[in-house]
Amino acid sequence: MYVLLSAPDEAPTGALALTPLDAQGNPAGPARTVTPANLAAVVRELETKNPRWVWQRTGDFYPALLSAGVSVERCHDLTLCRNILANSSFTAHTDYAKNTQAEPMEEPLDERPSLMSNPLQDSLFAEPVAAKGPPASALASQLRAQLAALRQATEPGRLALLLAAESAGSLIAVEMQHAGLPWRTDLHEAILQEHLGPRPQGLNRPEKMEALAAELRLALNAPSLNPDSPQELMRALHRAGIEAKTTRQWELVNIKHPAIEPLLAYKKLSRLHSANGWSWLDTWVADGRFRPEYVVGGVVSGRWASRGGGALQIPKQIRGAAHADDGFKLIVADAAQLEPRVLIALAQDTKMAEAARDKDLYAGIAAQGFGGERAKAKVALLGAIYGSTTGESGRLMPQLTRTYPHAVGFVEDAARAGERGDTLTTRLGRSTPPPSDGYLRTQQTTNEAEQRRADSFARSRGRFTRNFVVQGSAADWAACWLAELRRRLRALAEEVRGPRAELVFFLHDEVMVHCPEPLVEQVSALVEDAAAAAGELLFGKVPVAFPVTTAVVDSYDKAK
Repeated sequence: MYVLLSAPDEAPTGALALTPLDAQGNPAGPARTVTPANLAAVVRELETKNPRWVWQRTGDFYPALLSAGVSVERCHDLTLCRNILANSSFTAHTDYAKNTQAEPMEEPLDERPSLMSNPLQDSLFAEPVAAKGPPASALASQLRAQLAALRQATEPGRLALLLAAESAGSLIAVEMQHAGLPWRTDLHEAILQEHLGPRPQGLNRPEKMEALAAELRLALNAPSLNPDSPQELMRALHRAGIEAKTTRQWELVNIKHPAIEPLLAYKKLSRLHSANGWSWLDTWVADGRFRPEYVVGGVVSGRWASRGGGALQIPKQIRGAAHADDGFKLIVADAAQLEPRVLIALAQDTKMAEAARDKDLYAGIAAQGFGGERAKAKVALLGAIYGSTTGESGRLMPQLTRTYPHAVGFVEDAARAGERGDTLTTRLGRSTPPPSDGYLRTQQTTNEAEQRRADSFARSRGRFTRNFVVQGSAADWAACWLAELRRRLRALAEEVRGPRAELVFFLHDEVMVHCPEPLVEQVSALVEDAAAAAGELLFGKVPVAFPVTTAVVDSYDKAK
């Protein structure tokens, strides 16, 4: 049973409509009009019937429902599903795909906090539920069209799994923002004090940064240098005889000059201060929780992104502040070597599958074809996935190709298809955007002078598509892992009394659960069971495992 939550077709401003729908999206009974004040109670009542909630965006209603103490089991997020169905090669022949455009991705997806507003104060969780988006009849029509496209898909089973996992991800993203990642302000302050010195007043530099700036001015004989100005810094370096083209670490580290060491140290502290310093702490952490906004499917491959706070870029320096509450532990689970294992399953390379039987895939590959040298095996395999054809990876590619022709052939075929302008699709049905008209025109050139440019564009798209099918299919797996783990955690919460284990963080192939200590062993097993289930959902019975490494720790920095 579907229940559509939306603005009503005809009702007073601010009212909400709950419309029952059948399996095809047709009305299955009269709509029920409710006020924002009693929505949570009505949803709680209907949830006992295990409906699949339908709404334009999960973020429109779910945050306020969670704040009222109501969570839901299942949903269908029309916007996320539209973005998949509009682009998927599995539905390209349908009227829906021909007549629907996916929503453009917003840029930038991960902005640093503004000092002009506090997102915690402006959070959706402070808003009352209100009618949002088109009325019920329009959204019901969208659902019917999407379900029809799914029935007409060339791989309806895979695509249905992706839509369900993506929609489950939308619930998880809001739930993680609501729960928040446990964050100890005192520990964060201590880390900043250790690295930067006491908290500065106003816009002054921290003490240790100012000391390095003074050392740098002396080494460059530039007493008025502002090291935060790239233009001033480059001029000072050139006046001192340092002919650097950039101030990036990889270039500066090879230069011998007394200014280099304090400059690199200053840049490192500057990154910490600007990205995760006191301003970040004041803006993003409240009541012992860090609550970023996660963006499901925010990257074209299906990976998640985030808006604000740098949730997907928590540096090692401050991970010690991500600390479990008293009586809890953090279970940090990492899917080991996920993308290479996904490649094995996609390519059905039985020999590489043999190498993956132990937990360390790279060691297994090294034993089979690289004289036991694990580092070489890793460089070669990642080079194949990411299209690195120069340097060490390029030199090792022939050996990798001889040993694993199926795996290498799979990504090479994906690259050639991308160069031709073909569409590539992940295991469950997320497809690459079509090449632009400009790209197609460059590939039709007969001008020799422009051919090199056209070839460069083609190679670039080929590198993208060879990685897309692997990274995107890994994102499919991770979405199923998350959804399976959420389902298991909810079932466990029904069985036990007291505090529950909650998903609080997700990063591509890593999840974190804030878990009551008595449940640690049980939840750790659920994490591993969910990973095994995700592998079977995507690939069936294949001779490659998707192991996860779990660490039970008090703070995030102890996980690795």
